[in-house]
Amino acid sequence: MASTQVNPTRMELTRLKKKLVTATRGHKLLKDKRDELMRQFLDLARENMALRLKVEEGIRSANKNFVIAKAGMSEQALNAALIAPKQEVYLETGKKNVMSVDIPVFEYKTRTADENDIYSYGFAFTSGDLDGAVKSLADILPDMLKLSETEKACQLMAAEIEKTRRRVNALEHVIIPETKKNIKYITMKLDENERSTQIRLMKVKDMMLEEAHHYKEKQSMAVE
Repeated sequence: MASTQVNPTRMELTRLKKKLVTATRGHKLLKDKRDELMRQFLDLARENMALRLKVEEGIRSANKNFVIAKAGMSEQALNAALIAPKQEVYLETGKKNVMSVDIPVFEYKTRTADENDIYSYGFAFTSGDLDGAVKSLADILPDMLKLSETEKACQLMAAEIEKTRRRVNALEHVIIPETKKNIKYITMKLDENERSTQIRLMKVKDMMLEEAHHYKEKQSMAVE
């Protein structure tokens, strides 16, 4: 029996067959999408891991230099050197579409193109370790932005993969089997109705032949 109540008509059978074709095609397309999303997700995850290691190494290097610089400078001199940043960074956000997923894209530009504008202090009263710390942070900024891109992209793609997986499972384990079962049920009912109709027609034909036979017998008896 069908899991849901359906009308065993040829019109309903035609509708369900079209639905099955559409569901089967959609299932294949969604599976292809899921597989491609998984491939790109794994590539992004590997890139994200490499970037995270690089950024963490850069931050450790900068912290190490800051600690050394702090040990060789007074706290007042260090605060005075860093209190007024000289360079400015402008961040622009965009997005790109990957397999129907809008992934953020970050671009930045500095107020000036001079690399030495990252130092907001003079070199006379500061240590070289402070220069190294500031340079390490400046160098790691592009990778930090790229890391934020890839991490957000991984989150969005993981959510899309899960949503696509649920749709594939719904089609594969619910909609397609139920539609096939309903098609089989309607086909059986139509065949059963057709057989019943044929039996009724044969019975009617037999009755008509028997009645005609009796009629001929009565006619012959009347003639005699």
